[in-house]
Amino acid sequence: MIIREKGSVDSVDWGNGHSHRLLIEADGVGFALAHTVVRAGSESRLQYRNHIEACYCISGEGEVVSADGAVRYKLVPGVLYALDRHDAHILRAAEHGDMELISVFNPPIRGDEQHRLSPDGFSAY
Repeated sequence: MIIREKGSVDSVDWGNGHSHRLLIEADGVGFALAHTVVRAGSESRLQYRNHIEACYCISGEGEVVSADGAVRYKLVPGVLYALDRHDAHILRAAEHGDMELISVFNPPIRGDEQHRLSPDGFSAY
């Protein structure tokens, strides 16, 4: 059995926020789990080429937008999105406050990954 508190794990600055990596590859459970904070007013162009990611919004609000801008979903507490095809996407947090997500990765991330954010492309790991 693994028991962890958010304050007892490393917080990684992933580019436009920070992520408490609660379960990682070294834990051997087959997936990773993170409590991710997305900074208010930020825009992140992201893609997970080696992982499937699902995110569940637990506080704040924002939106996730397809890479071509054709699909846009509002994120509020209780909404989940899953990037089941390694989808390139744009993640935006509302101007008035941070957005918090619970993120699940399969296969699991190592735990030290960080994005290299750029307006010219999609940061991937």
